[in-house]
Amino acid sequence: MSRVERGRHMGSVAADAEERIKGLIVEEGLGPGDPLPTETELMERFGVSRNSLREALKSLQAMHIVEIRRGFGTYVGTMSLEPMTEAMAFRTVVGHRRGQGSLLELLQLREALEAGLMHRLAGRLPEADLAELDALVATMHTEVREGGEIAARTDRAFHRVLHRSLDNELLSELLDAFWNAFHRVRTQARGLGAAADGEELARMHARIVDAVRAGDALAAERAVHRHFDDIRSRLSRE
Repeated sequence: MSRVERGRHMGSVAADAEERIKGLIVEEGLGPGDPLPTETELMERFGVSRNSLREALKSLQAMHIVEIRRGFGTYVGTMSLEPMTEAMAFRTVVGHRRGQGSLLELLQLREALEAGLMHRLAGRLPEADLAELDALVATMHTEVREGGEIAARTDRAFHRVLHRSLDNELLSELLDAFWNAFHRVRTQARGLGAAADGEELARMHARIVDAVRAGDALAAERAVHRHFDDIRSRLSRE
């Protein structure tokens, strides 16, 4: 067997081991932080070499499916969406640098998701969440007056609080992934068109809160779309 053929064979064995480890996690009902069998036990169980097993574990660690703790063993990972965020951000910034519409595509995904949730949020947010959103809008106005723009952490906190009452961990993580990817691209790509009008941006967020408080889902959707229209218009002026 040639070196190339051996490499392909090892890659195939490692890929098979990956799937079997994932199957083990599912079948055993394991969750984040639970220990996995030792390397020796996994090698015997799957009939693979140490090199193939370690290649499989490293690949799964990159996806946050497993966590390798040196000197302690291997555990089920957090299974977060961070690897997806990294891939999405990198794909988008590469496309943006090449003059493709990848940043707009990412924006459309986030807009569709956020606007589509307004009918579940309108009139249903707890008073404590509404008060926190009001405070964040006030912070936005202060930041604009003092520094000229809204801090990224404030914008992120606003959207987290807005969707918090849905109590959907996967949804929250997915929205966070879109937020992270988009804002990472903004810092890595060449600009984002003309600077945003900070005061108007703060007012846009306030209109979303007002519509949600009033229980007007259509007005809330329109406010979300206006917010994204503003970003789109700045992108088009690059």
